[in-house]
Amino acid sequence: MTDLPTFITGLPKVELHVHHVGSASPRIVAELAARHEGRSPVPADPEALADYFAFRDFAHFIEVYLSVVDLIRDADDVWLLTHEVARELARQRVRYAELTVTPYSHVHRGIPAEAFCEAIEDARKRAEADFGIALRWCFDIPGEAGLPAAEQTLRIALDQRPDGLISFGLGGPEIGVPRPQFKPYFDQARAAGLRSVPHAGETTGPETIWDALRELGAERIGHGISAALDPALLAHLAERRIPLEVCPTSNVRTRAVASLDEHPLPQLVAAGVPVSINSDDPPMFGTTLNDEYAVAARLLKLDPDGVAALARDAVAAAFLEPAEQARITAEIDAYRASAVS
Repeated sequence: MTDLPTFITGLPKVELHVHHVGSASPRIVAELAARHEGRSPVPADPEALADYFAFRDFAHFIEVYLSVVDLIRDADDVWLLTHEVARELARQRVRYAELTVTPYSHVHRGIPAEAFCEAIEDARKRAEADFGIALRWCFDIPGEAGLPAAEQTLRIALDQRPDGLISFGLGGPEIGVPRPQFKPYFDQARAAGLRSVPHAGETTGPETIWDALRELGAERIGHGISAALDPALLAHLAERRIPLEVCPTSNVRTRAVASLDEHPLPQLVAAGVPVSINSDDPPMFGTTLNDEYAVAARLLKLDPDGVAALARDAVAAAFLEPAEQARITAEIDAYRASAVS
């Protein structure tokens, strides 16, 4: 049988909580920074990015994140970013990914909505042909930009309706950004057939998660780690089979959790809450999806069977057609069988 890191490297996976801009590799960030040198604080040297991505707290992370968003100036930049993110995911045996995309941030900076959607769609189709990975979109409201951003995100989603769009989300800071104010926008998105996947309970308490469930109709929760503080919420999530998209290293790097050893993933799993393991903004946090599976395996004391079960759970939480879920699950099972033969 192969060792656990090698097993994780070869394991077919899905990724359900990963941000479009936040997935840009140091190589791509440096290339974009070089294109716009002198107009951005982002270093054009890939080696200097590690220091640039040292976050003091969540607010500083948002500041740095938006400086990288500023590097995306036109549709060609959007296409390059999207195609290269798919390349990096495919290298980790990711078969399917739901990318959190924030169109408002790019349209607000001057890229027309139609051109933005055409770029991500063209890159999505090219990536599937080039790398064998299926990408889908979650259009995400940047919470710090308030209700005007919610309105524009909804309009872009409903007016452009790119083929890869499947869900509607809410990201950015949680502190000072109450979830209930976004209810009308989520109501309209859900009425149009989009799934609800807001962030909640990353840097705030369980009440934010309750708000996401009650007010926004959340079908999955981005992060949701503060659920560990509320037994009634844990029981609700477990009974209703509402998955949490858990990103351990991200939570430490943004100071939402003090250390990996203090991460509540084991409590969530012990309570029967469905979880998927994800990478969030992997290059910014110095991680990969493979690394996150290794972290989860250590925290949960998993062997290859347990790691394969985590991968199957992520497939079950994905917004995939049943036939596609069955296909990827069968690939995971076949890989597990071959690893012990």
